[in-house]
Amino acid sequence: MELTKNISQTKIIKSLLAIILGSIALTISAKIKIPFYPVPMTMQTFVVLFLGVSLGYKIGLASVGLYLLEGIVGLPVFSNSPEKGVGLIYFTGPTMGYLIGFLTASYLASKINNSDNFILVLTKLIVATTTIYILGLLWLGTLIGWDKPIFALGAKPFLLAETFKVILLALITKKIIKIRNFI
Repeated sequence: MELTKNISQTKIIKSLLAIILGSIALTISAKIKIPFYPVPMTMQTFVVLFLGVSLGYKIGLASVGLYLLEGIVGLPVFSNSPEKGVGLIYFTGPTMGYLIGFLTASYLASKINNSDNFILVLTKLIVATTTIYILGLLWLGTLIGWDKPIFALGAKPFLLAETFKVILLALITKKIIKIRNFI
């Protein structure tokens, strides 16, 4: 009985540590801007997908959820915070739909498994990433008006970088899953 209790406590501690580290990784990925064309690239969406693939849907979603909660309560974790504000005001700004899309993307990325071939992995990652942009564009259009060129403003400049990140993750996903299954 005592052994089972200790194993359970150890599992909870490992899970909490993974959630916190996932949130930290997401914060770091939001702050580092890599020169890219046509706009600088962050690795946020890569890390969101990586969390789903590497930690599974429960821990991955909890990591993304913690990251969002940290930002909502005012910690400067988001990409352009504190320069463009913090807290709920920043969260409900133009990027809210994308940030909420991180949850769906992480969840969908967690559904990749070891039996998936490269094309299926790539397809699942594209679908997961697409949910970020669908939710982002829906919120952006609602916020600034549908008469504006929503796709040109909120998706087109990022597509080349997203393609790069999705292909990169698809190439290493099998190794990530093997490590996840080993641990």
